[in-house]
Amino acid sequence: MTNSSPRAAVELYIKGVTTGNTNALNAAFHPDARMFGALGDQRVDISIQDMIGMISAQPADVDGQFSASIREIEEFGDIATAIVDEENFWGSVSFTDVFSLAKIDDNWLIVSKAFTHTGGTPPVH
Repeated sequence: MTNSSPRAAVELYIKGVTTGNTNALNAAFHPDARMFGALGDQRVDISIQDMIGMISAQPADVDGQFSASIREIEEFGDIATAIVDEENFWGSVSFTDVFSLAKIDDNWLIVSKAFTHTGGTPPVH
């Protein structure tokens, strides 16, 4: 699967995180990508493969209320940034994500995800 634009890669992320679709998430991210952020007071700085495992076990949309919207995408030649707002992740958590993307062999991939927890109480694992 080839992502023809930064938006296509980010939309695959949204599709994948919503339902735990690992194929969509693997197609959206570079395999060496990492995620950085904090959930409450706990750092979550992990590989994308670890994030995909976490999301496949517990998708974002647990109750039909999850939504994600692309606030902004800026392209600079063969790199781009995207900002995504997520609401009702795991039922009640909100995040703002900042993605870095790169066009590699004519395929746009997310190469990093940084996020901030903007509201709600994370579920207890």
